Amino acid sequence: MKLAEFTDKHIAFREEVREFAKKELLEESTQIERKGEFPWHIINKIKERGWLGVNFPEEYGGLGLDTTSYIILVEEIARVCASTAIMIAAHVSLACQPIFVHGTEEQKEKYLIPLARGEKIGSFGLTEPNAGSDAGGTESTAKLVGDKWIINGNKRFITNGTIADLIVFTATQDRTKRTHGISAFIVEKGTKGYEPGKEEDKLGLRGSITAELHFEDCELPQKNLLGKE
Repeated sequence: MKLAEFTDKHIAFREEVREFAKKELLEESTQIERKGEFPWHIINKIKERGWLGVNFPEEYGGLGLDTTSYIILVEEIARVCASTAIMIAAHVSLACQPIFVHGTEEQKEKYLIPLARGEKIGSFGLTEPNAGSDAGGTESTAKLVGDKWIINGNKRFITNGTIADLIVFTATQDRTKRTHGISAFIVEKGTKGYEPGKEEDKLGLRGSITAELHFEDCELPQKNLLGKE
């Protein structure tokens, strides 16, 4: 397997991110972990640089750089503050990427563009009290009633959970089919029947928000299905 080769642009970008991390994060990283507070002021500076959409096309609000540049970004931030890096990784890889790959043009315009611009924060909800590594054990349910999806269930240990403006999450239509019965959906903060829950008090990565999500007869438009059933 051929490893990615750094171009001059990659090297320049690495130096840019490394200098930012040293200047803006190095002295604050210890306090971020001790206080267990999300570093909004740092994220806002990252947003201003367009890095929350670093590897997405400009037409969708991104910088138009490649995947190697995204990896460089996360790696260099993580060298100084892992909590900040994991927030970026969850936002880009777990919220933006599924919409970019599987979303309709309408979903990309409505959700991906503000995510890539950093105007909204994204999250991904897979893990549950009794499922996670074994996604086939998903217990959250999605039932199509007329033109609405009715969602019920609970998610746990969700990165960016309480701060996310929208969440890509999974639910099953038929538990007997295990992974083949699972679909993905998009829910926005403030949707009736959806509530972020308790934040975890963790031993490490304390600046990264990890929380529960609760769905109780949450109604979503049929078009909020992400990809195929």
